[in-house]
Amino acid sequence: MKKILLFLLLLSITFCYNQMPVSASTKSRATYEKTGHVIWDINTKEKMVAITFDDGPHPVFTPQILNILAKYNAKATFFVAGNKVKRFPEILRREVKEGHEIANHTYNHIYDRNITAATLTAELEETDKLIQSIIGYKPTLYRPVGGLYNDLIINTAVKNGKLVILWSWNKDPKDWQNPAASRICRDITEEVRPGNIILLHDWHGSEFSQACQTVVALDTVLDFLYKNGYKCVTVSEMLYRSNTQFPEPFDPFH
Repeated sequence: MKKILLFLLLLSITFCYNQMPVSASTKSRATYEKTGHVIWDINTKEKMVAITFDDGPHPVFTPQILNILAKYNAKATFFVAGNKVKRFPEILRREVKEGHEIANHTYNHIYDRNITAATLTAELEETDKLIQSIIGYKPTLYRPVGGLYNDLIINTAVKNGKLVILWSWNKDPKDWQNPAASRICRDITEEVRPGNIILLHDWHGSEFSQACQTVVALDTVLDFLYKNGYKCVTVSEMLYRSNTQFPEPFDPFH
């Protein structure tokens, strides 16, 4: 009887241990960049940048952003959350109709460096399936929630056919905190360089929020960029025009 109880105790301990999250190792940025699977900046001399928006679509702010982008004939990449897409599919359709790029930002926006491969795969697949049902194809670009990355997150993304897109480290104005529009403008326009990937957010607060400094700042940012000879393109277009070598069999245009 004691042997049976001891066996059951050891079995229980082993099961609990196996269920505990295991921290995946994280390599240097240079190491990941050499693989071609993770992008922070794009090497180009052509005066172009990629403006990206995370966490949407938002029923109020995303249409306002689309109006401003249209004013300057600027194209952007929207890293959308599946749970928002499900609620506002018509905005996703508008983004595609107006020439913008759709990318995967998971379904439930789980902020967890120790997310399991199974959970991340489910998040990516559910978002892909939903996006495909609305616009007819699955996105090939993916941005980890909060920019968190490690071997497990990157390897899981690659196994799911994704290219991981982060952003230029000096082009994150932390607009999700809703700072003044002037600060957002300054952080983006100061020392802007060809190949920069700019991080912004089109979801702030709740769907009922009515004030967004990102929207206020965007017109000024685009005016500055175009007056200084920059063109705003999608991430995939900038990759393609820079002759970036993609890891096989990756295809940024599906």
